[in-house]
Amino acid sequence: MSSNTPGKIHKPTNLLSNESSPYLLQHADNPVHWMAWNQASLDIARELDKPILLSIGYSACHWCHVMAHESFEDPDTAAAMNELFVNIKVDKEERPDLDKIYQTAHSLLTERPGGWPLTVFLTPDTHMPIFAGTYFPPKAKHGLPAFKNLLLQISDIWQSRRNDIEQQSNALQSTYQRIYQSSKPEKTGLSHAVIDIARNQLEKQFDSVNGGFSGAPKFPHPSIIDFALKHWSHTRRSNRDDPGILHSAIFSLEKMAEGGIFDHLGGGFCRYSTDELWMIPHFEKMLYDNGPLLSLYSQAWKINAETIFYDAACETADWVIREMQSSDGGYYSAQDADSEGSEGKYFVWHKDEISNLLNDYIKNNNIEPAVIELFKQRFGLDNNENFEGAWHLHGYQQTKTLAEKNGLDPEELNRQFRSIRRHLFDIREKRVHPDTDTKVLCAWNGLMIHGMSVTGRLLDKPEYVASASRSAYFIKQHCWQNNRLLASYKNGEARLNAYIDDYAFLIYGLQELLQCQWDNDLYEWMLQLADKLLSDFEDSEYGGFYFTSHDHESLIQRLKSFSDDAIPSGNAIAVYALNRLGYLCGDQRYIDAAENALRSAWTTIKHSPVSHCALLTALNEYLSPPDILIIRSNTTDPGDWSSITQQHYLPFTLVYDIPADQAPHTSISGKRASDSNIAYPCSGRQCHNAITGQAELKNYLRNNSYRVLE
Repeated sequence: MSSNTPGKIHKPTNLLSNESSPYLLQHADNPVHWMAWNQASLDIARELDKPILLSIGYSACHWCHVMAHESFEDPDTAAAMNELFVNIKVDKEERPDLDKIYQTAHSLLTERPGGWPLTVFLTPDTHMPIFAGTYFPPKAKHGLPAFKNLLLQISDIWQSRRNDIEQQSNALQSTYQRIYQSSKPEKTGLSHAVIDIARNQLEKQFDSVNGGFSGAPKFPHPSIIDFALKHWSHTRRSNRDDPGILHSAIFSLEKMAEGGIFDHLGGGFCRYSTDELWMIPHFEKMLYDNGPLLSLYSQAWKINAETIFYDAACETADWVIREMQSSDGGYYSAQDADSEGSEGKYFVWHKDEISNLLNDYIKNNNIEPAVIELFKQRFGLDNNENFEGAWHLHGYQQTKTLAEKNGLDPEELNRQFRSIRRHLFDIREKRVHPDTDTKVLCAWNGLMIHGMSVTGRLLDKPEYVASASRSAYFIKQHCWQNNRLLASYKNGEARLNAYIDDYAFLIYGLQELLQCQWDNDLYEWMLQLADKLLSDFEDSEYGGFYFTSHDHESLIQRLKSFSDDAIPSGNAIAVYALNRLGYLCGDQRYIDAAENALRSAWTTIKHSPVSHCALLTALNEYLSPPDILIIRSNTTDPGDWSSITQQHYLPFTLVYDIPADQAPHTSISGKRASDSNIAYPCSGRQCHNAITGQAELKNYLRNNSYRVLE
């Protein structure tokens, strides 16, 4: 941007129209002289000696929209911002490095959790925080100052209290270094003891009435539920069955699928519930939630065969393909909570409207009125409105319960309900849709590739596998350039140096996709990604992986985090995926890197086990290495044995069906094809006699399968 060059700005203006981020473009018409975070913008702040007003958010963020309407679109507020500050907008989904750094600063300065919009005032030279907050109203309320008054106060502090700011910056930097300072890896043995502690902590946090592991607001926490399912499987594997932890996972998934956090008409899960009942969500839908949830619901169905889990998985996957996947294959980032300037307007129903629609459905479909009455009972339409004078669908009674009470066939009633829901969906489709953030993020695509692959494999849905494959090839074609990943793609251009999450989540997703359908090209790419992960992110001295690459832009702190946020820790997924990859291809480097990361994180894990559920899942599998089953299908009957394996829930067995005409490199190449189907089973580093018959294969699978219902 030539207009950003220091000394050449004569008429500052809003420069966001040149950006590709949908979030930044939402603010391109503000009277605020917004700039993007780049060296030119930072140079301007330093040259003018003006503090930076850093505003971080994302396109689907409701309170970001509110603050934009109240303050950033107000000419008087904008004039004050333009006079006193250099104003920089950041899309937290494109720059998670900046978001993580300044969210930490907010927590340290305020001793409160952060969120979005994140509002941070920075020094123009060192970019250290002066003051931090989240949403600020135009007029003082709820203990928050009026935003314009805050602007004046911060400007005054900058002019009159430089020494105080410098002292605060020094103290904050010391705290950063203490928090993120790498320590020597633990030499003592890694053990299951910390896993048992986390399990007991989760038992105390579990909401036995409503499901989940917190009160309101209530988040899905996929990493916690995944840990619970995997921990149960491990205990079952070692004859220490733990039905309690399984119940907490299954019950939570059931309550979420019944609740309003799930879109009962269009599929997909919203960000979180504002209440403890999962009834009224924050209506935005994020790709990073739905990818892991897809995997969990598919596993839950495989474990106990309840229809509710199957339907939630399929309806979510269908929504992803229908609304969240580009024609080229990349998965979009998010759908907004708002439409027509109102949160949830697209999703809710007013009394007269839905009554007329249901009456019309009775007339046009020759359906018994009693079925409609049961439908109303199912979703609370016979109760008072539950959202600002309207109804948002929430499962008050399960279909099978209503069927049993009324002497009806549950499957038939479910079929009728599905037809009614489809009718309402078709009507809803005519409304103004919430906006979709159409940028493609590598990391989140990796999570969805994983979720779609697991669902396609466990539910025998080849269309979901095909969707995952399209995404993988999209990322490989557009975001893998010059032997490195770029994090974000929009409008035909990939940009921004990728983060640990991008590499780790993609490897994680590709491992699952290859279990569905082998592809030598994707396998070789996965190895390239893994090698790049080691060379560009690993802390070779202390173990673990930095969030940013070794050649990334220098910021006030380089992060290496092991705890989970809304998404699992990049370090955790790296450990999990690298450990599996090491056993698959016989490369000890990957297993060693996984072990070193666990040892680097060991002190942190022991301090707060429940904050590291994804890493504990990885630890569990490190301590009990996975089984590997390599099937070499003959050319006349490909896929036959693979379909047999898909009938089982095998959380610790990686099954790869490699056609006879494909010969991958590494140790797999020694497992040769024959004239008939053959399978090579290995447990950790120990391989066993080849399996040559279907009966022998079925016996092997039966001994390695984990189900509640046989």
